[in-house]
Amino acid sequence: MYHRVRLILSISLLGMFLSGCQVVQPWERGKLARPEMAWSNDVLEGRLESHIYWSKEASSGGSSAAGGGCGCN
Repeated sequence: MYHRVRLILSISLLGMFLSGCQVVQPWERGKLARPEMAWSNDVLEGRLESHIYWSKEASSGGSSAAGGGCGCN
């Protein structure tokens, strides 16, 4: 029973990993560069969300800001 479950799990994980492989052709890359494909359309909103995230984490990573968890820096 254990071996069967392990085999089914292994096959399903392999199928998941192989289904995520996709080759993007050069002429298809323009579709991925469209503005609606961006994580955030508004630059200021993205910066604000980033500031709030790093303030709540009480750390800073990759930016020049430092401070505590209050977000008042």
